[in-house]
Order: sequence, then structure tokens, then C-alpha cells
Amino acid sequence: MEDSIKVLVVDDHELFRKGVTMVLRKMNNVEVIGEAENGKEFLAMLNSHKPDVVFIDIKMPIMNGIEATEIATNRFPGIKIIALSMFGEEEYLHKIINAGAKGFLLKNSSISEIERAVNLVYNGKNCYSDDLLGYFTSKFINKKSKQDDFIRLTNRELEVLELVAKGLSNAEIADALFISKRTVDGHKANLISKTGSKNVVDLLIYSIKEGLVSI
Repeated sequence: MEDSIKVLVVDDHELFRKGVTMVLRKMNNVEVIGEAENGKEFLAMLNSHKPDVVFIDIKMPIMNGIEATEIATNRFPGIKIIALSMFGEEEYLHKIINAGAKGFLLKNSSISEIERAVNLVYNGKNCYSDDLLGYFTSKFINKKSKQDDFIRLTNRELEVLELVAKGLSNAEIADALFISKRTVDGHKANLISKTGSKNVVDLLIYSIKEGLVSI
């Protein structure tokens, strides 16, 4: 299927991996092109397989999903990776997003959530389980201080923020806004400073909490 979304599924638990594969194969616009049991096997497959979207488990033997995601996204910048996790493993969210993942789903996600995630991530957006929004706000965002009420973002900063939320790289943001990559770096630095965030991931989470962007 030439126009289908090519997907790889990476998980060390065969029963779960086969289940996700079965769900994906029932979707009209998806073609499952392979499966892997761990991060090392997944990376080896990338030499011959060219997936658009990858579902990857975080905790695996030999090579975990975080390490594999970082290597894969550095080697193939266009690849879109969705992390899979169990309840209670949300602490890995920060690490896997920093590694380059565009989505984070809990393993009990519904079929509709999986389908939504595939399409959103394939089209350049981020996607997270609805159940994680509470975790976003409680773990990564400090309670608002009085100073937060006075945060003012410029129109350009808001434009940059919206594109960051869509998962675009600095170079892609620069092209979209007809500005230099160095200017994008400056705007992102200003956004991080103004919002009191530690990094881009915290900035994204802050923006979701405050309703500055949507995912």
C-alpha cells in the first residue's frame, strides 16, 4: 500500500506486541512492516525498513526504548516514535520526549486512541494519552507564582511555541516562519526564561497546562 502509514512495533512481550500489530492491521491507512523484540533489533531493522511511525516499549532488555529512540531519531530525523508504557511508569515520560518521541501512550489505551495517535504523529503533531494530562501538571509544573500572572509573550513567540508543540525542529520552524535558525534559538530561550521552564519539554508541558497550545 503506497499511500499507507508504514508502522513498526517494538516490544519484548510477544503477546502485547502481536495484539498491537493486530489492531494496527485493521486500520485502513496503516501497514505494519515489521516487529522487533528490543531496541537493538529495532535499530538493525532500520537499515532495511523505512517506517513512518514506530510504537516502542520503554522498558526492554538488551536496549531500552529511550536509548533506541534517541539513536533512531538522530540517525533518521524524519522518523516518528510513539512510546508505550504501563501505569506507574510515567516518570519515563520526560526522558523519552527528550530522546525524540512524539507521543506517549499507556498500554491500556483504546483502539481509537491508538488510531488517533498514529494519524496525529504521522502528520507532525504530538500525541499523549488523555490520562497523562494530570501527570503533566502535577509532576512537571510548579504551582503558579504571582509572577506568572504577568507573563507576556509576543506574537512571534506564540508562533514559535505553537510550532514547537507540533514537534517541528528548529530548522523546520525557521523555514515555516522565514527566519533564521539562530533567531528561533533566541525565541525558544526567551520562552523558557519567561515561563520559568527548565527545558523545551517543561515549556511544552507548561504551555499545555496554561492553554497556550493544544495537543
